[in-house]
Amino acid sequence: MKYPEVTVNLSNNDGNSIFIVAQTAKALRRHGVDESIIAEYRDQALCGDYDNVLQTTMLWVYVT
Repeated sequence: MKYPEVTVNLSNNDGNSIFIVAQTAKALRRHGVDESIIAEYRDQALCGDYDNVLQTTMLWVYVT
């Protein structure tokens, strides 16, 4: 996990891909992650299907 100190709560929320990426980007920003790194996350997450979004997000941050 690239940023284990960053937690994103996805339970009981809208589970669409854009929402997940936006919530993750917001959490990364709160932890001072540079915008170019957030763009890298976004590109990786959105380059595939919904499963890819989830898998990529879990590789980057702690998901609850």
